Order: sequence, then C-alpha cells, then structure tokens
Amino acid sequence: MTEGISEVWYACYGSNIREERFLCYINGGTPPGALKHFKGCEDKSSPRQTGTISIDYEMYFAKESPTWNGGGICFLNPEENISANTLGRTYLINSGQFIDLVSQELKFQGEIQIDFQELREKGYYNCLEEGRYGLLLYLGEKNGAPIVTFTSEVFLKDEINRPDEQYLLTIIRGLKDIYSISEEELLNYFRHKKGVKNLLPEDELKQLIRQAS
Repeated sequence: MTEGISEVWYACYGSNIREERFLCYINGGTPPGALKHFKGCEDKSSPRQTGTISIDYEMYFAKESPTWNGGGICFLNPEENISANTLGRTYLINSGQFIDLVSQELKFQGEIQIDFQELREKGYYNCLEEGRYGLLLYLGEKNGAPIVTFTSEVFLKDEINRPDEQYLLTIIRGLKDIYSISEEELLNYFRHKKGVKNLLPEDELKQLIRQAS
C-alpha cells in the first residue's frame, strides 16, 4: 500500500550508485558493461534529488548474475551493523517508480505490494518471499519521505562470489562521482568485502581502481 507515500528516497549501495546505470531502471536500456536490457519505469521522470548515505548493514558480493557475466552482485547482510559504514547513494523518486524498480530487480512480472506503514513500524518489509532483493529495509526519513533499500532476506553465506570486473568498475566509478574518495580509501573499502577478500587479488583490485580514474 502506498497511501500517503508520494516519494521515496531509494538508497543503493551497488552498481546503481553510478547514475548512468541507475537511469536504465528509470528510462530503460542496457547499462555499460552489462548484458541485460531493462524496460524502465512507467513514469520516466528523472530523480528529483540525489545524495550520499552511510548504511549500517554490511555489504558483500554473492550469487551469479547473468546481467554481469556470472559474477557476484551486491547484497546487504540483513543483520544491522552500526560499524559497517557501507557507502551508498540516495535518489528521490516517486513511489510508483520505486515499486517498478523493485519489480525489475526481482524480475517479477506481477504486481508488487509494499505496505510502507508496516515497513516504517517494523523497520523491514518482505515484499517477495525468497526474492533475491525482496527484503526492504527502512533507513529513516529525510524531508518527510522514507529512505529505503533492499537486499536478500537471508545472508547468502554459501553463495559468496567474486564480482565481475565491469560490475566492480561501475560501483567504483559511481563512488568517485559522488564522494571525494582517494584510491587508497577505495582499496581499503573493498579489500575486506566478502566476495573480494581472498577471491580478487589485491593487485587486480588496485588496477581496477586506477582504471576507474
């Protein structure tokens, strides 16, 4: 239910940090480096505002995404961790666009129902059981609109997977677009993430960070 909710701050922490990639969910299209074409939202109006956010949930890479050459994609451990400091980006979009966005991420053809009141009261809302991004997390309010992100309902510890280089490049470039962040800070940010640690050699990670410049 979206009664009384006209706008939502969508908080992302993966490839959607790169605005060029995120707008494929709004306008339709194929993100650079990806294989999948997205249909876009019914309402293709641009986000009204954007900003940065620190998310108190640990980010990791898991599953095999056909969109990104079989590499792992970003998730949040659904257990809150106030020391996680996951770097994110917010986009102010309308509630209809947010529902269309969730549907695209879930690859769901039916109608997604989101009870924003329950989401606010509980701090979470599962809009699709066993959906890879079906768990919505409430991160607070900004200017009267809820800040919401999504992830898997469980920590996918048995599906940890190294991300595809183009996927990781997209995230790095997105972070550089909106944060004043050095190459050393980016290295420290990614080197201990599950899916990178022990799976992506540090010299390759350094090369990717330099390539993103």
